[in-house]
Amino acid sequence: QVQLVESGGGLMQAGGSLRLSCVVSGGAFSSLTMGWFRQAPGKEREVVSAISWIDHLTNYDDSVKGRFTISRDSAENTLYLQMNSLKPEDTAVYFCAASRRARPTARYDYWGKGTQVTVSS
Repeated sequence: QVQLVESGGGLMQAGGSLRLSCVVSGGAFSSLTMGWFRQAPGKEREVVSAISWIDHLTNYDDSVKGRFTISRDSAENTLYLQMNSLKPEDTAVYFCAASRRARPTARYDYWGKGTQVTVSS
């Protein structure tokens, strides 16, 4: 069973940076398409970024383009999300998710429990 554990969240002032990590166990990390999602209070969960396993192609939501960078380290079985120039509207619980599909789709098979990111103005 694939398990995902996020870390790296916290409280940050606007303009600051955080790096989220997601350690994957129980599955072949190199064969998993990975994604970062977030859910703010009272809002639906939304995709932030994703990276395919087949060619490491990345995509980003328009709201984070140019500020966030997704990456993966197969040697460490870890997914990262570098978040720069943070804004108060980035405040949310951030989840990582894994899919056995070659490229990102709307469906993910495994989910972490999330890590809280709070950005103060």
